[in-house]
Amino acid sequence: MDFIRAHQLDMMLFLSGSCGILTIMTLMPRFLSVKRRSILALMEVASMFQLIFDRLSYLYRGDESAFGGFIVRISNGMTYFLILLVLLLVTSFMKDLYLNEGGLEKPPRRLVLCDVTFFVGTAMIIATQFNGFYYTFDAHNYYERAAGNVFSYVPPFLMVIILESVLMKYHSRLKNKLVNALEVSVFLPTIAAIIQYLHYGVSLISMTLVVVVNVFYVYALTALGEEVGQARTRELEFYKEAEKREAAQFEETAEALANAIDAKDKYTHGHSMRVAVLSRRIAEEAGFSEEECNKVYFSALLHDVGKIGVPDDVINKPGRLTDEEFEQIKLHPVYGDQILSSIKQSPYLRIGARYHHERYDGRGYPDGLAGEDIPVIARVIAVADAYDAMTSTRSYRNALDVQKVRNEIAKGLGTQFDYQFAAIMLRLIDEGTAEELARVNGVI
Repeated sequence: MDFIRAHQLDMMLFLSGSCGILTIMTLMPRFLSVKRRSILALMEVASMFQLIFDRLSYLYRGDESAFGGFIVRISNGMTYFLILLVLLLVTSFMKDLYLNEGGLEKPPRRLVLCDVTFFVGTAMIIATQFNGFYYTFDAHNYYERAAGNVFSYVPPFLMVIILESVLMKYHSRLKNKLVNALEVSVFLPTIAAIIQYLHYGVSLISMTLVVVVNVFYVYALTALGEEVGQARTRELEFYKEAEKREAAQFEETAEALANAIDAKDKYTHGHSMRVAVLSRRIAEEAGFSEEECNKVYFSALLHDVGKIGVPDDVINKPGRLTDEEFEQIKLHPVYGDQILSSIKQSPYLRIGARYHHERYDGRGYPDGLAGEDIPVIARVIAVADAYDAMTSTRSYRNALDVQKVRNEIAKGLGTQFDYQFAAIMLRLIDEGTAEELARVNGVI
């Protein structure tokens, strides 16, 4: 206590300055409501002036001038008053908390008693300036406790008791961190008041109130950080849900379009879906990432979209096509490219449509690309498309035997098909996986 008594004026000066800085900082966070920022700022201002007036009361005690007497009396009165004001602001803060975070429609009624106690206590402080009930000054302007000084602690203690009773009753409505902060704000000044009463000349209450106010400030920043974090989490969840909805909508649209394409040819029902599923499986076996596999899937699902531009009588012609009719069929990759190139956000979709009839040896169409000049998505789709075409009944032939299909794909290794993806297709055929995937996802 002797150390505090010897250095308390310097401590008050430092703490009052920190309160001034925190007042400005309190007004800055825009995520806090205006009301809450205002209450916190007023708490900082009240604590700052409480320290300033308490310091002035020590600096001017014993000053026998009229000015010194005036300052001593005003400073002591304001010191008493500002203690009550800080507690009143704590009450206002709690009202706001219980309304906005505690889920109450109205603030707890007993908090109104704190307001009443504040005004009664303020009236007693004013009266003391005239009747000397709490304290008096001697001829040399030294502060002296009066007989009724102990009663000066009654209003703040009563406010503390009311605040504590509210905390006990409604503690479950607030977060544990907040309850702990409020408990500190209630009990710390109480302990300081007891020590100050027992050790005359030590202004612990003034300095303790700064700690209380800073506890509220730290809580406000912590709560703000949590709210920002929660808002960020909610935002991310919202975007994830939006992405899922968009992905589902995109998939449904692509599947509907693929079904419309397949409907043009009575022999190709389910063809687009089967090719898409087989293509994704080949991509998975080749070690593609999930994103790359999805691109392969959707590009394969729409690989025949260009058939929309081919006359129905050509697509559904029984028997073999003439050279002229086949030239019309060979245009469907170009038509598909033109249709899908308008989808700017998914440029990969057009790859399967344009290049799925290219051959690894360069003898395909429409561009005659060879080897790795053919986009990898198209090389995957080409194998799956050929498998499904051969295992499906067409207008000009029946479905081929699986073993014959295998032989045809093996024959096309490095010529019609990319060696890697054709080899995977052969393995899927040998395992029975290709046939099973085709059966589950469409009619063979």
